[in-house]
Order: sequence, then structure tokens, then C-alpha cells
Amino acid sequence: MNVAFIGHGYVGLVTAAIFADLGNTVWVVGRNKEKIEKLKQGIATFYEPGLSEIVKRNVDAGRLIFTLEYKEAVVPSEIIFIAVGTPPKPTGDADLTEVFNAAREIGKNLVGYKVVSVKSTVPPGTNKKVGEILDEVKPAGSSFAIASCPEFLRQGQAVGDTQHPQRVVIGTTSDRAQKLLVDLHKTIDTKLVLCNVETAELIKYAANSMLSVKISFANALAFLSEKVGADVEKVLEGVGLDQRIGRSFLYPGVGYGGSCFPKDVKALIAIARDYDYDFTLLKATDEINDEARLHFIRKIENHFAGNVKGKTIGVLGLSFKPDTDDMRFAPSITIISALIKGGALVRAYDPVAMENAKKVLPEGVLYTTNAYEAATSADAVVVVTEWNEFKQLDMVKLAGCLKERVLFDGRNMYDPQTMKDLGYRYFGVGRM
Repeated sequence: MNVAFIGHGYVGLVTAAIFADLGNTVWVVGRNKEKIEKLKQGIATFYEPGLSEIVKRNVDAGRLIFTLEYKEAVVPSEIIFIAVGTPPKPTGDADLTEVFNAAREIGKNLVGYKVVSVKSTVPPGTNKKVGEILDEVKPAGSSFAIASCPEFLRQGQAVGDTQHPQRVVIGTTSDRAQKLLVDLHKTIDTKLVLCNVETAELIKYAANSMLSVKISFANALAFLSEKVGADVEKVLEGVGLDQRIGRSFLYPGVGYGGSCFPKDVKALIAIARDYDYDFTLLKATDEINDEARLHFIRKIENHFAGNVKGKTIGVLGLSFKPDTDDMRFAPSITIISALIKGGALVRAYDPVAMENAKKVLPEGVLYTTNAYEAATSADAVVVVTEWNEFKQLDMVKLAGCLKERVLFDGRNMYDPQTMKDLGYRYFGVGRM
């Protein structure tokens, strides 16, 4: 099939590359000339495991085509996906400016019949508005159907999630549009959820919000565990063995970040507010996530008697999660900003995110080439992101780098007793 994607971020580029790899001809429309030129050379513009090879292979094969022009992509395509950003407004509502701009440009270039499917995360009613915009600007003789096909990609695992999704949600307004979208996905072995557009729009928000609830529940239990003398990891192990609950996402730490969970929780709160429903569960989820960062910062400050001024802190991990260079809403931003504001010297290391980190972290951070260098002469080391590289550290060697053997484990990566046996003062989350 001939398919077009508007947007070449995590969703647009990964999904386009995989559909091209399945034999489709895929156009990708962007507006950043520099990035489009790199993509034309088969160079991925962000880090995602396995993506670079797939992009290069399909660019070379002529199946993956990048352009700045809507007409070049829209005219030959049967299905056009809108995969642009929907960042949060100060109110929590999703900013739909780019979605509607894309709809307007698509509409101007419609020829014949097209399916226009929003893949961006948008509130119920957005696709209907997209349809109204298309109707306003489309040339005479052209026609379309709107659809919603939300993405469920995990950064760091986006390639595998696209190749082997747990489900594909297809919300449509016509049988013809549904058939085209089902045909596009026929080579992907997965469960199809076929529904109306509004249901598809809400499913994505519901999924991300539910996962966020589980993370915040784990952190709330961690706060309580520290007060009563319990080990939250054992508490959650016991809870997770109940098959009705499971352990997935019940992991305490410094809170969730990234491009999806923070904005989608706030957006669903805002959607509910617009329909006169007070979503108190999600409000609490959002508040607990903020508290997780502050709780961890206080733990560091309390160790130094409330004053980190003049202390050197080694920070391991900057991206919001492992296997990505994404710094959006990363917990490291809040933690490092607080340490710098308190007068600490921060030495930081991340396997892939340091260039992006430099754009958002405060001035004064010293970036190092490895974890051991970050810990050199430090009064404490702080683990913020659970990269596999950090799981394999030589903790004896790390101890030798430190001025003081103090470890703040923001992801509960290490066994407390093992660390204590090595002479560390160990501080986890929800552990004594």
C-alpha cells in the first residue's frame, strides 16, 4: 500500500519505518529541512534501539521517502496518518495546534478518496474537528473518511512494539476506511480492537493513565513503608504475585517522565473537567508523581544535614528511562536542578542522553565519559535511570572512586545488604 505520515518524531518515524519494512511505500512529511536531509540519507534523528538500521535499509530500497511537501506525500497515498506532537498547555489540555495545521495542509492536497487517521494522542472529539477542517479546505471531487489509530509505543522498545504490538486499535466512521486500515495491518500478528473514533481516542489516554496510577501507587506505598519500617520491594512482590494484579509497573522510584505519561494524565484530568467530571484519582496520581521527586531530593539533603552546598554529587542516568535519549519531563531535571540550586557540584553521566541533557539541565553540570568518572571524589552517587550498564557496575571500583561511600538508589537497582556489606551507606526508595 501507499501510506503517508505527517511527522517524524518517535511515533511517526518508527511506525513509518516498520510499515516500509513490511513492503509498503511510505512518505514522511516534516518541516525541519535539516532533519529531513539527514533522514533522506538514512540517518535517524534520535536514538531508538534498532531504528537506524531499518531507516537506512528502507531509504536505500526506495520504500521510505522523506519530504517537506504535503502534496508529494498526500496525492499517492491511500492512508494518511497524522503523527505530530500534542504537548500540554498550562491548563493540562492537549495543545492540538499541530494536529489541526496538519489536517488543513492534508485537506488542501486531497485527490480522490483518502483515509485520514490521527495517530497522535488526542482527546475525544478531535478527529471530528479534523474532519470539519478537511471538509472546509478540500478540493471539489475529493473525499475522505476520518479514523483514529492510536499508538502504544514504549520508548526504548518502539521498534519491537510496532513489529509485535499487543493490540492495534482502529476507530473508524465507515466500513471502507476500516477495511483499508485492517488490510494495512494484516501482516502484523496481533489483536485488532475495532471501534468508533471516540472510543479509540479515549483508549490511549486510559492505558497511559492506568500505568501511571500503578507507578504512583507503588511510590505511595514506598512513602508509607519508610515510615512503618517495611521493605516496599517485598510488599510489592507479595502484592504482585496475585495474578489479578501482577507486578508490572508496580515499581517505586523517582516517578514517571517522558513524552506520554505526564501529559496524558494531565490531559485526561482536563478532558474529564470539560465534561464536568472531577477525576480525583488521576489528580492524586499526578501529585504523588511530583512528590516522588521531592521525597528523593529531601532524602539526599537530609543525609547532608539539610545542606548540600559544596558537596560533589555523581549522578548516573539522565534520560527519563533507559534505552532512550529523551529528556522530556525526566526526573533528573528536577533532582539536578535542586542540587545545583542548593550549591552542590554535579558530575553526571548517561550512556546516550547527555547531548539532549545539556539543552535542559542548568549550567554548571560537569558531564563525564563514564560512571566511574562521575563518581570520582564525589560525596555521594545518585542513580536516577536504571540503565543496564549501571546494573553491571563494579561496585568495589565505584567505591574506590568516591570520597564517601554513599549511594542513593532512585530505582532500587541494588540489593541493600550487598551494598552495606561493601561499606556503602545505602538509601533506596521505600527500603530501610
